[in-house]
Amino acid sequence: MDLCPQRKHKRTARLLHAGGGLHPPGLFERCAGRAQVQLRGQMLDDHQNPRLIKDLLQDLSSTLCILIRGVGKSVLVGNINIWVCRLETILAWQQQLQNLQMTQENHGLTLSDLPLHMLNNILYRLSDGWDIVTLGQVSPTLHTLSEDRRLWKKLCQYHFAEKQFCRHLILSEKGHVEWKLMYFALQKCYPTREQYGDTLLFCRHCSTLFWKDSGHPCTATDPDSCFTPVSPQHFIDLFKF
Repeated sequence: MDLCPQRKHKRTARLLHAGGGLHPPGLFERCAGRAQVQLRGQMLDDHQNPRLIKDLLQDLSSTLCILIRGVGKSVLVGNINIWVCRLETILAWQQQLQNLQMTQENHGLTLSDLPLHMLNNILYRLSDGWDIVTLGQVSPTLHTLSEDRRLWKKLCQYHFAEKQFCRHLILSEKGHVEWKLMYFALQKCYPTREQYGDTLLFCRHCSTLFWKDSGHPCTATDPDSCFTPVSPQHFIDLFKF
């Protein structure tokens, strides 16, 4: 099962993030290698999701540091020197990411040339608050659109329940709800909804994992009733023993 086409690399990063904290650590060691290399290639060659990759590399380096320091207390698969080399590789990738420069490939139309309603539509389709903040740094127009209270209200409503709003209500001096501040406050307390380009499904009838876009030749009378979505954490749980 291929985990690293562009539409799936966000899920792959989330999968490695979930696997990084597993105990015993053997699962983390077995599943991370190939996907790490592919994600690193997307980061340096395709400039895909540098912020996501930055968080992932931080998780990987922290986990490896803990495992290496605790060698002898846990089951570390392989020679300790190999894992030290892998840690050094990840630290080198972090430095490369720090020095990464995004260059404009052509001089044609840019995002800022789009009409306001299209820019607004793009912002409303983003499900990550940090993506909205980053996009708002592109131009003064996008910054103004990214500060829209209705945009942040909708984002809060998408990710969090109303009872959670009441526990973390933030008001301005004029008594208005500060939806942007509330989003980041709520994000620290509650998990956000996960959104991916493709859905990983498990067929209970055939005991098969497959991508929704690829389909699965199920022999059940009603195949759709046998399909269950699989989150990155649920995927990791399948390998627990």
